[in-house]
Amino acid sequence: MDSIIEVQRQTHEEIERFEAALSTILSRTHKTHKSHISAEHKASDILDRIVARSVYLQNAYDDIDGTRKAEIDVLSAPQIPGQNDLDEFYARMKKVQEYHTRYPNQVINGFDIELAGILGEEENDEIEEEDLINTLFSGEERYGLCLDLYTSHTQYNNLRHLPKRLQYLQYLDALAAVEDNSLHSELTKECKHSKEYENYVTGLYSYLLSFSKRTQPLLDIESLQRQAENEFETLWEEGKVPGWEAIVKTGGEEEGIWCPACQRHYAKQTVYDAHLSSKKHQKAAAKLEAEGSTMTNGTAKREEPHTNGAAKPSTTEPKNRNSARLTHLITGLLIPLIPTIAETKSNVERRFSLTAREREEELIDEAPAAAPPDPDGAAAEEEPEEEERIYNPLKLPLGWDGKPIPYWLYKLHGLGVEYRCEICSDFVYMGRKNFERHFQEARHAFGMRALGLPNTKHFHEITKIEDALALAEKLKKEGRKEISQNETTEEMEDEEGNVYNRKTYEDLKKQGLI
Repeated sequence: MDSIIEVQRQTHEEIERFEAALSTILSRTHKTHKSHISAEHKASDILDRIVARSVYLQNAYDDIDGTRKAEIDVLSAPQIPGQNDLDEFYARMKKVQEYHTRYPNQVINGFDIELAGILGEEENDEIEEEDLINTLFSGEERYGLCLDLYTSHTQYNNLRHLPKRLQYLQYLDALAAVEDNSLHSELTKECKHSKEYENYVTGLYSYLLSFSKRTQPLLDIESLQRQAENEFETLWEEGKVPGWEAIVKTGGEEEGIWCPACQRHYAKQTVYDAHLSSKKHQKAAAKLEAEGSTMTNGTAKREEPHTNGAAKPSTTEPKNRNSARLTHLITGLLIPLIPTIAETKSNVERRFSLTAREREEELIDEAPAAAPPDPDGAAAEEEPEEEERIYNPLKLPLGWDGKPIPYWLYKLHGLGVEYRCEICSDFVYMGRKNFERHFQEARHAFGMRALGLPNTKHFHEITKIEDALALAEKLKKEGRKEISQNETTEEMEDEEGNVYNRKTYEDLKKQGLI
């Protein structure tokens, strides 16, 4: 058994070395967002280890089982006549020697290996640990730069009594509006009180909480959530929860008549009376009667329905309270994530403008590349340095090999000429080929749809909004003129063989003259 005093000393040493490692990690500069997130997760892991060892030290100093006091008494016992003072020391040294004789290959200091693994100082290339950061985030999240809310967006569009279905970009705008209004203030009361809405906010809250913990591992999210819970309790008691004031004031009461058997409200007395004869109500009433209810023979007494002024069972209040609580907590999580929502929206718009081939190339570029095994370590280190030192003073575009294209090819394709398109939000296209190709791409088509114009060949080479609107008006006038010409040039013949143009023929036929 190890000495409790030695274990405490070793624990103190580990805490100090963990603190030094934490300082080393936080003082490093990071070139990419991925490395920054990885460093924060390592720092969070070190903090958890420091807390665990501090708790162990506190329990050891409290000495609940008396182990530390017993060892101190043995070490500080007065000298006994005829006994050597170093007997206890030699006895313990003998145990240490026997242990190392029995386990000769035992790792002496495993803490150094543990600390090196955290700091990333291991040089063993044969054992490649899985990158945890790649498993924490999905491809859409881009290591915490964007949100992946497609699942929540689908649940939102499937809500009952939804006033209007939103596109994904509109849904992101609705979430970003919590800075000024309550969450989903556009939804109706019936929609917010449904079970589907509670399931929706539950899934959205779980995702946002998980995303906040993954992107901010050094922030105490749990304590912030407890503060938000306490704030919600206060607002709920005062009836000041944004968007739920009416429910709080009535104690969770809904308008209409309450049926205790069916556990739902009915807006009118006639609807309530009609449902009493339904099979569903009769089965529910029989089940309630079997449990000891006052309902008999599938009918309800007139004094049993709960109106707005009467007491109501508390089964509806927890449901609305839980939805209101989750909505309040989601609001607290969304406000710090508003810049992330804006970045998500920009990323979605950017991906809309990419072709299928460009998206595939982007996925290939973002995929983590596994380093091939190279026995010559020096050669492997020199290659990245050579690739980084690309001489490109003219800022030429890069070719398929990652190197600047020849200057003559740059001049041949006219890549130095700028073409600005006002319809594409003043986007600048370099080169005539890219400019001509962009008229059939998603960015230009999106701008034409925003103007309410079709993206046809008539509008090819049109880059200004004023010119596009003028051409559309001209095409409309030409279309009307062509229709009028068809009416005057097309000939029709009556039963007697008289020939008229189409307009005259239709006018005479309406008057009954032919």
